[in-house]
Amino acid sequence: MQKQKVVHPDRIMSYFLANIPVLIIVTISGLIYNIGMLAGPYFEGRLAQTLYDIIGGRSKFSDMVQIAFFYIIAILIVQAGRAVKRFGVRRFANNVSSSMRRNLYNSLVHSDQQKLQKEGLGSLLTKAISDVDACSEGMRKFTTEIFDTGVVMIAYVCMLVHYDFRLAILSCMFTPIAYLAADRLKTVVTRANAEYKKSAAALSGRTMDRIGNALTYRVYGREKNRDEAYERSLSDYEKKSAKANLFESSMAPLYDAIAMLGTVLVIYFGAKNVQGTGWTAWNIAAFTTFLSCFTKLATKVSHAAKLFNSVQKAAVSWKRIKPLMKDSVEDSFDPDKVPVRPQGVEFSDVTCGYDGEKMLKHISFEAKPGQIIGVTGGVASGKSLLGRVLLGEVPYEGAVTIGGKDLGSMTEREKLEAVSYSGHDPELLSTSFFDNISLGSDIDVDRFLQMTCLDEDLKNMHRSADWPVGEGGAMLSGGQQARLSLARALAHARSILVLDDPFASVDKVTETKILKEIRREFPDRTIIIMTHRLYHFPEFDCVLYLHNGHGTFLPHDKMLEKEPGYRALYEEQAKGGDYDDI
Repeated sequence: MQKQKVVHPDRIMSYFLANIPVLIIVTISGLIYNIGMLAGPYFEGRLAQTLYDIIGGRSKFSDMVQIAFFYIIAILIVQAGRAVKRFGVRRFANNVSSSMRRNLYNSLVHSDQQKLQKEGLGSLLTKAISDVDACSEGMRKFTTEIFDTGVVMIAYVCMLVHYDFRLAILSCMFTPIAYLAADRLKTVVTRANAEYKKSAAALSGRTMDRIGNALTYRVYGREKNRDEAYERSLSDYEKKSAKANLFESSMAPLYDAIAMLGTVLVIYFGAKNVQGTGWTAWNIAAFTTFLSCFTKLATKVSHAAKLFNSVQKAAVSWKRIKPLMKDSVEDSFDPDKVPVRPQGVEFSDVTCGYDGEKMLKHISFEAKPGQIIGVTGGVASGKSLLGRVLLGEVPYEGAVTIGGKDLGSMTEREKLEAVSYSGHDPELLSTSFFDNISLGSDIDVDRFLQMTCLDEDLKNMHRSADWPVGEGGAMLSGGQQARLSLARALAHARSILVLDDPFASVDKVTETKILKEIRREFPDRTIIIMTHRLYHFPEFDCVLYLHNGHGTFLPHDKMLEKEPGYRALYEEQAKGGDYDDI
């Protein structure tokens, strides 16, 4: 199916405009169906009158057969229009749902991952998909009821006025009362649905927490406590769900009862018309047609009331997902197909941090092609922060240039062409070693398995590159996860390689082998390694030491002389301490 382009996806009207061809078909078939609905009361009246005339000897049975034949033809035409309209409306709803889901997906994959983690990605995704379904269903019902309720009600009213405008006005005065009741309940329905959505989200969060942390709760004997909390959430959900459903569906009989009060007036004054003592002279056909028309009109009132409820429910959902309905970001660019050219990177008086907090201040350093720069510091000193600045995920003050070009003026494509990144969190796929490294590209995976010493691990485990790594790399050790993430970054290496803690839980011998391979394979790349392991720092071209929100940039020997904190870290590790714990 061809992707549907929606301009301004944060506007409801945009989804209608994007489906104009389908809606034109819906409009034509809807008019045929709903105006054709008048054939029912008309022919019912004609049949009743003919039957009365047959009994009185004024008509023949063949007359009724003829009317019945045309009635069947009318029914076939009307039902054909109905089938086309229903198909068109369903197609419209499917298109809207697909477009919204595609925009939701695109928005989430291009959102700040840290913010998503704070909000709870699983819970957010569950709520968002549910809200998309509610919105598309509300738009479907709205489109359906425009014809099935709006157009046909106008047609019924016109027919009633044609037969007796006084009785039409009198009998229909209860209809606005039913609509007024629906409108007054609008606020109640909206509030009930909002509470239901909130409770459903809380229940989903409790469920995911209970499953995801089952072992922890079991070890610390907190299972009963968590189960009780879950039961409270479940009980609240059941109450809120029942209340929302009550207002959404149980009010229809009330609307019907109010609107149908006019039937008494139709029977009373209609009988006078048939007797010739009313406002208009009627026969049996006119009376039957008017009564049938009015009952169908009154029945439609409850449909309109349900439409109000559905629209209000959809409005609650739309309010929640609207911030996520953003213009799609095209992902067609493949940086692997762009030739790599040597580029350096320079930070000049850079200040940056998360959520408005300035964690690093006045950082300045330069890394040239062919150099390896080591970045280190204490826990939470801001090592990973610098890498995220280069990815454009963290706002900063000052100047950052790549290849002499200001980072802030670079397009997303230019950044992808320049920077490769292996983060502190490996972010592994749940598939195989091969897939994690290649990412669908035509790459010699064995080469990068060898570079990161993973080929030896696979050989010892009697496995191949097609072996699955488990959910998020759960079947691998911490060191294997880090090296697999590193192999992926090396396989797609660009001008600047940013490696955040690439040697976590890796022994010194393996670390030395990997660094040797990186130097041999990428002699013209700019390599920045963020790590707290200083074993190889004497070999690096320069060191950036982060401390107290500031940074010192010097060669290793001079750093030992000038920075006591750096010297203490290095000497502790040189003594043979466990530098993974420092």
